[in-house]
Amino acid sequence: MKERFLTSARRFLIASIGLAGLAACETQRVGQSATVQFGIVRAAEEVTLDSAATQGAVIGGKLGLLTGGNRSNVSNAIRGAAIGAAAGAASDGGRRGMAYTVDLTDGSSARIVTDQREIMPGDCVAIERVRDTANIRRKSQSYCDRASQDAVRAIQVMVRSDAAECRSAKQELVEARTEEEVDLASRKVDLLCNG
Repeated sequence: MKERFLTSARRFLIASIGLAGLAACETQRVGQSATVQFGIVRAAEEVTLDSAATQGAVIGGKLGLLTGGNRSNVSNAIRGAAIGAAAGAASDGGRRGMAYTVDLTDGSSARIVTDQREIMPGDCVAIERVRDTANIRRKSQSYCDRASQDAVRAIQVMVRSDAAECRSAKQELVEARTEEEVDLASRKVDLLCNG
């Protein structure tokens, strides 16, 4: 009787460890290719979205969708045009965007060019890079506070998962085939990426 109980308990323990391992692997998979850095916006300038404005900068927002990934066929070109139109409408001027210079908490700096226009100098932001996309979004000032850096490191898995969800929403936008799908996917990007 005692052996049967121990055998059942061992099976339960092994199954529990296995499930916990799967959950940990899934969490790692969701954001494993994401990098997220925090910093304070030092400068924000309106730019014309041409090769000179984006040289040496990370390309983010919906604009980043047009430069990332593989656009080798006509279908992708059509979707790219739809995305470009949506990005142009969202940015109040088609070929205009913003270049943000960010002083990162690690002491370095980064420049990101995007169609996102709501960020201001002095804002604490996250710069998220997932595969072929980038994003900048406002964050609570605590993310940029030196006293909070241990806590920020402790929640990196969640932060990277949020970045991966933003990237997934952007991928839906790339794959949208109809005007309605573009509209829905664009709204998801606004909700998940501009937090």
